[in-house]
Amino acid sequence: MAALREMREELEELRGRLADQESAAADKERQLERYAADLRETFKQERARAQELRASYAATVRALANAVEARDAYTGKHAERVAAYGLEIAAAVGLKLTDGPQIEFGFLLHDVGKVAIPDAILFKPEPLSTEESALMQRHTVIGADIVADIDFLGSARDVVRSHHERWDGKGYPDGLSGDEIPLAARVFAVADALDAVTTDRPYRPGRSLEVAREEISAGSGTQFDPEVVHVFRAVPDEALLAIRERIA
Repeated sequence: MAALREMREELEELRGRLADQESAAADKERQLERYAADLRETFKQERARAQELRASYAATVRALANAVEARDAYTGKHAERVAAYGLEIAAAVGLKLTDGPQIEFGFLLHDVGKVAIPDAILFKPEPLSTEESALMQRHTVIGADIVADIDFLGSARDVVRSHHERWDGKGYPDGLSGDEIPLAARVFAVADALDAVTTDRPYRPGRSLEVAREEISAGSGTQFDPEVVHVFRAVPDEALLAIRERIA
């Protein structure tokens, strides 16, 4: 009997220990659930803050681009239009647009350096002198310096500095040629030409998309990257005309 009683006591003790362990495990599980809930809430808050920050960055870039364009009544919404064209071509070329908005920021801010160019040169109706031309070309370097230390702009600087480089090496400011030119800048060059040809200017009316395609094709291998031009030819007219209509 004594042995049986001892066995029962040991069994009860084991049951008590098991209950304690189960209770402790349940407490830990509840604690982990609270931790998980806290992490989910923290993640939501951080994501919301990140989205707000990105929106603030985008608003700042657009405001700066608008400030640059406000100096020239004839460019209209050039930066916004050329950015939209550029993104359309960039997507067709295969440029990664999902890693961040830096490419679009570069398209929007391509002429930011013109804030340092005197109006007498910027809006001179006659051909520029050699000295004036050299100063005008400095807008690419000035613009790159302006955005160089702004972390969120990232690779936007490549477009700002190199959007006037040419495939044949006859562009500025660095005389880069071929694949030395950042791909985003090569894409932008085509988008910029498209907008330049199809937009009204004081000295001529805007021409058709067909004419723009012909002129860009004629510059393939000299002014423009032949592969980018090839891809541009495949971008549907409807997509480009829709951009033109939306951003008039």
